[in-house]
Amino acid sequence: MNSNSERGSVPAVNVRESSDAFELEVAVPGMTTQDFKVELDDNTLVISAQREDKHEEQNEKENYTRREFNYQSFVRTFSLPEKLVEGDKISANYHDGILHITVPKTEEAKVRPAKQIQIK
Repeated sequence: MNSNSERGSVPAVNVRESSDAFELEVAVPGMTTQDFKVELDDNTLVISAQREDKHEEQNEKENYTRREFNYQSFVRTFSLPEKLVEGDKISANYHDGILHITVPKTEEAKVRPAKQIQIK
């Protein structure tokens, strides 16, 4: 699984491979599930997020208005092994600042235990 990142600051990602799946953990605290977009394009997993915060403060006595805008976005891409993952079964959830993505492997790609062959 190869990774590319775009747009300046990107979150840290842990990638773990088990016998059944690839598991990604993306560290993105302070976001909500609506901020994320996870897509599979051919064999490329694309994880992106965009968040906009607006704060406005008005003080009529001092005759000023202060507006602050904060934009946060990132895009991470991962090349998945061709024909070794089940794209229609990819799942994602967000909990405690970590976006968890599970990419199941196909039956052909799963590691099987050694098979004992009986000699006759």
